[in-house]
Amino acid sequence: MKLEFVPLGKLSISKTNMRYARRAPDVSDILPSVRKRGVLQPVLVRPNCEPGAFEIVAGARRFTAACIVADERMAAGEAEPPEPLPCAILDDADDAAAVEASLIENIARLDPDEVQQWATFTRLVKEGRPVDEIATTFGLPELTVKRVLALGNLLPRIRAMYGAEQIDRATIRHLTLASKRQQAEWLALCDDPEKRAPTGQQVKAWLLGGQTVPVKLALFDVEASGLATVSDLFGEDRYFADASAFWAAQEAAIEERRAKYLADGWAEVSVVPVSEYFQSWDYEKRPKRNGGRVYVDVRSTGEVTFHEGYVSRREIARAERQAGETPDKPQRPEITAAMQTYVDLHRHAAVRAALADHPGVALRLMLAHAIIGSPLWTVRREPQAARDEGTAESVETCRAETLFDERRRAVLALLGMDAERPTVSGGNGDDRELVALFLRLLDLPDPAILDVVVIVMGETLASGSAAVEAIGLTLGVDMADYWQADPAFFDLVRDKEVLAAMVAEVAGETVASANAKEKGATLKRIIADHLAGNDGRSKVERWVPRWMAFPAAAYTERGGVGTVRANRIVASAKADAAEDAGANDAVSLPKTAVPDPDAGLPDDHAAPETDEAKVVESDPRADRLAA
Repeated sequence: MKLEFVPLGKLSISKTNMRYARRAPDVSDILPSVRKRGVLQPVLVRPNCEPGAFEIVAGARRFTAACIVADERMAAGEAEPPEPLPCAILDDADDAAAVEASLIENIARLDPDEVQQWATFTRLVKEGRPVDEIATTFGLPELTVKRVLALGNLLPRIRAMYGAEQIDRATIRHLTLASKRQQAEWLALCDDPEKRAPTGQQVKAWLLGGQTVPVKLALFDVEASGLATVSDLFGEDRYFADASAFWAAQEAAIEERRAKYLADGWAEVSVVPVSEYFQSWDYEKRPKRNGGRVYVDVRSTGEVTFHEGYVSRREIARAERQAGETPDKPQRPEITAAMQTYVDLHRHAAVRAALADHPGVALRLMLAHAIIGSPLWTVRREPQAARDEGTAESVETCRAETLFDERRRAVLALLGMDAERPTVSGGNGDDRELVALFLRLLDLPDPAILDVVVIVMGETLASGSAAVEAIGLTLGVDMADYWQADPAFFDLVRDKEVLAAMVAEVAGETVASANAKEKGATLKRIIADHLAGNDGRSKVERWVPRWMAFPAAAYTERGGVGTVRANRIVASAKADAAEDAGANDAVSLPKTAVPDPDAGLPDDHAAPETDEAKVVESDPRADRLAA
């Protein structure tokens, strides 16, 4: 054999190659390394029938990755030709010898275990390579590299036992919590024939004295407390090294919170012992001024929950019995129930007739009902609930939610409500609270009332409803002002056809075609790199997926997109309104889409490439209302 560098255009995959197939091989694991370093290990080739051309006997994946990188660089506008591939040229032997070479090259390799990886990664770190660069070079997530490097915290014998598969992953993870002294004690237990070393979850309990308390459950400032904590192999969880010290600090924090509640005017703050449970069905909700108490539910795990505004049903029953023991004889009412109904209905009729001439008063009364509730009003808040923790955190920290929360806190202050109250709406229907809020609203000017209306409407607007679509279209909402792609978004995109379409949007059709057969993880990385402008890619600003835009659209013809269905409902409603307006054109309506481009497609599909796909444009009525 001899070694030469051969241009990509002179290479093809031989039919004798064990990876030869019509479908390109998966190269997602080596593609990051090839992007950064190029192909380092020569591929095995033999001369082809064309002059200067060669066919690849072994190394099809390296060749495929090199071609993808060349296409990416060409699409990015690089003028330099692609780098030639290092090739080990075999003699022009028969097919049997070529098949044998391909098989040997692919089977003779053995992936290194984590201990071998640790030795290699450690050398690279000592030479100054950062973790993210190591991860990119080997095509691994950063967390995987960190986990492997964390093996350096272990004694050499423990690493050797793990490499020999004498210790499982759960045990090795918890052993990284241990100090060198504790690791030596654990090894001594392994060597003692009369004792048994703890394994798996038992290691954590053994190290931390029987109770493991996560740092996240602390009510106090952990860093300021000076309490010792330990982290596991992955650095994802932290625990208190001394459970008794944690409880001392936690109880002090509970007492501090208890004193604050009492200072705020709560009648009593009761701590539910660890041996008992706070069962909500044993209590009745009561506001602070009606004797409501705060119950502090302390769990043995260290978790503490504060339940505000409750009175035990047992206490309520006792008070009712005591009230019933009064010697006073019940007095006969002045009017009968029938007369009371007569009076109530006539007063009701008179008040609502008078209310018809005072829309400002009616608006304030309606707002009080929406906030507090009544026997006839039940207004539910949008819970913004998500089963996925990543989604919940993404929404909670997004710019839109931050802006809305600032306005909500201003309204809470305007209404004299607790600044820590999570929402404005959501009262318990108390008649006295309803009247008190109504009287307060009467003293507020109209602009302030509209500020309250905005928050209450926002809190009670159903997520995913057609109303959200109608408002977004009416106000011309641009999602790029409020949203940008985050890890939670990429975690939830799993359809390859959709990912390919997204790659085409941010990177262009050439890059999308070159990576059409790549894994989803590779496609996501391409999108993220273009959005962030990483690795020399041109940065794409203000990209929003079609599902989230106003109007919403789909990427495929398969349907199943809720926001597109909502857009169809809005379009249908506006078409009906236009038809009712008739020839007089009494109501000025925004444009409605001509349905021809989507003929034959599912109801929730829209073609984003055409102007007609914009089912509803910005409503001019919004500008008049704002004015």
